[in-house]
Amino acid sequence: MSNFSQLKKTSGKAALEKLTQELQKVTGNQDSGGSDDRFWYPAVDKAGNGYAVIRFLPQPADEDVAFVRIWEHAFKGPTGKWYFEKSLTTIGKNDPVSELNSVLWNSTNDDNSPARKQAREQKRKLGYIANIYVIQDQQNPENNGKVFLFKFGKKIFDKLTDAMKPQYADEDPLNPFDMWAGANFKLKIRNVEGYRNYDKSEFASPSPLFEDDDELEAIWKKEHSLKAFIDPASFKPYDELKTKLNMVLGLDNSPAASRVQAAVTHKKIEEGLDDEIPWHEPKTQKSTPVPSTFDDADDKDLDFFKNLADR
Repeated sequence: MSNFSQLKKTSGKAALEKLTQELQKVTGNQDSGGSDDRFWYPAVDKAGNGYAVIRFLPQPADEDVAFVRIWEHAFKGPTGKWYFEKSLTTIGKNDPVSELNSVLWNSTNDDNSPARKQAREQKRKLGYIANIYVIQDQQNPENNGKVFLFKFGKKIFDKLTDAMKPQYADEDPLNPFDMWAGANFKLKIRNVEGYRNYDKSEFASPSPLFEDDDELEAIWKKEHSLKAFIDPASFKPYDELKTKLNMVLGLDNSPAASRVQAAVTHKKIEEGLDDEIPWHEPKTQKSTPVPSTFDDADDKDLDFFKNLADR
């Protein structure tokens, strides 16, 4: 959508319905921003608490959706090196980590085995990226009044979902990405057992971001592209990822690497692969399923991982 007037005309109920349809695609199928200055990261104090007010923005010009999802892997191998890469499963392709995890998971029926422990540690994590306008950044006020990309996990995404599809009859559906009929989002961060917790976060009452359409249009034109994050050209090729994985795990040119590759090839031919563990769990084994969503309890500082990754 390249015309701001058209954006305003298509806001409201019709836009919410379209966004809800896109939401259904995402939640029915049960994706990664790097470290750059386009991204906003909520800061916390020494106690691990933080507060900010942001506004989720609509789809950028010439794009169809207001957010994208990206699967990624972030783990440290026995070599001490880090694997921090977007997963090719984001764009519907086979990924070497998912394939290896499948082999590890199916190599045993013991949920407490080292193989299944490794598969869990290497599992995909799900993140979402959207454009936001920062209204109040308590820790870094220089960010106020600026447009950023914001990467968030399942807990915050659930807040968006609840706003668009409320559970109770006395609650009206809200399009959080609407500049006129949307609402400011009060991001409240607490330190709960060593992890960031967003449960107290909430939307304010619906209101225009600004009354002046010219001011809103100026903000809209500052948005960053989202489709670039899911462009196949932005993903590393399978063979490059596999080489990186073998290096991180210390499998380069080793008999173990050959055995893993043989098992993966056999599974592809004989069974095919699903995209996350557990893929073909033995029916006789009752075990706890491995979460496939990006839970905020696992939402460690992605910048920290990025800096440690050996690229």
